[in-house]
Amino acid sequence: MKKILVVCGNGLGSSFIMEMNVKKALTELGKEAEVSHTDLASAKTETADIFLGAEDIMGNLEDGSRTIVTLQNVMNVPEIKEKLTPLL
Repeated sequence: MKKILVVCGNGLGSSFIMEMNVKKALTELGKEAEVSHTDLASAKTETADIFLGAEDIMGNLEDGSRTIVTLQNVMNVPEIKEKLTPLL
């Protein structure tokens, strides 16, 4: 099972809402994945198959080895589905 790590600046409210939206998108796609959320600093030491978050912070995680998904609108379930589908 794939592991998706939802990342935001502080790892609190917005990443929790994004996590819920990712789970909703997965359900709508009929897919399963382990989904959790964290802050940007912690994400740098975490392992996951997919790191997902807002465009403005995800560049900080890019190291050439991570699969990064950037979102323009972190609350947009159709965008989440569109970006995750090719990776699942």
